[in-house]
Amino acid sequence: MINQKKTPAKSVLRISQAQETDVLRKIVELTSSGLELSLILSEVVKIVNEITVCDSVFVYLVDNKEKDLVLMASKTPHLKELGKIVLKIGEGITGWVAREGRIVNIKEGAYKDKRFKSFDVLPEDKYESFLSVPIVYRTKVTGVLNIQHKKPYLYAPKTVNLLAMIAKQVSGVIENARLYDETKKKAAQFDKLIQVSQSITSENYLDEILNLIVVVTAEMLNSKICSIMLLDDKGKELAIKATQSLNEDYKKKPNIKVDQSLSGEVVKTRTPIVVFDVRLEERYAYRDLAIKEGLSSMLSVPMIVKDRIIGIINVYTKEPHEFSQEEINVLQMVSNQAAIAVENTKLMEETLKAKEALETRKLVERAKGILMRLQNLSEESAHKLIHKKSMDSCKTMKDVAESIILMDDLNRK
Repeated sequence: MINQKKTPAKSVLRISQAQETDVLRKIVELTSSGLELSLILSEVVKIVNEITVCDSVFVYLVDNKEKDLVLMASKTPHLKELGKIVLKIGEGITGWVAREGRIVNIKEGAYKDKRFKSFDVLPEDKYESFLSVPIVYRTKVTGVLNIQHKKPYLYAPKTVNLLAMIAKQVSGVIENARLYDETKKKAAQFDKLIQVSQSITSENYLDEILNLIVVVTAEMLNSKICSIMLLDDKGKELAIKATQSLNEDYKKKPNIKVDQSLSGEVVKTRTPIVVFDVRLEERYAYRDLAIKEGLSSMLSVPMIVKDRIIGIINVYTKEPHEFSQEEINVLQMVSNQAAIAVENTKLMEETLKAKEALETRKLVERAKGILMRLQNLSEESAHKLIHKKSMDSCKTMKDVAESIILMDDLNRK
């Protein structure tokens, strides 16, 4: 380590009470701001820079899928490197902080630390001091905040504590922003569902699209079970129409009465309901099944189309979970799109039935005319004869009418 007498550290960096108050105010504003991840991280970098007047600020976030650290924000212009510089957990000082969940405060000669790792695109070996703070969300390290100076710097304990508090306070905002970004991208998949729903021509297609929705939604919100329940024609009961649950008891659970259930409250109020733990909620009708299935928190939102509610979508988590407003908003968006798919299908079915009925009527009228001409029957008698043939042969009146028309065509040739 560099001899302190030869290379003295710069004045201890201390934060005044006014500066600390200003920082806390900015953090409060940040927690109530929008949820664009890049903007959130930029604000974090800006706040930290104002406190430390440092030469470099880096924010790394943990990639939950790959279990790596990814550079996501920087004070200096490293736009090409953002999202591309990756560290393994435990690699370098940053990786060590992520693994251990502990602060590293090096006032000089940071590049000589045995844990140090350099990058060709980042001149980190030019920095003397290195302060690395874990970003912790609910006891779990989700990122690392690095502050560096080109000259030796000594961070006062109060300053280190303030930076650690900032990292802790913004962790929830960052996680919500990440969740929002991820769910927004996945929710874009449902735009295609609307296009698909316009070409639906049978009930089987509706089942397929609803099953796709519950699978993607469960993955999107990291839920154990997602289910779609539709109202019956009288609007009195909710029946499960689709779920990705493999539990047969859950799939076969009886219809739920709207007037006697928690899910029914969603229908009546047309507003989402959040339950932290359904196993302890007296109004939840199937607590025993929830315990057996390992369900905890529930989010239920209405399916609304053209100001009319047609059902609900439920998502359940394995562990108790506080659903954020962003999660509620995303599920509501998905729910409304699912409602459009259901509505389009029903309209298509009604159109097809009306078309089928019209075609049948035309054929029956034509067949009646043939019977009236050949057998000298009245219109009523001809109709009764076609109906009787239909009943006796277990065929539709359309089929019987087509047979009469075909025989008449053959006899004319």
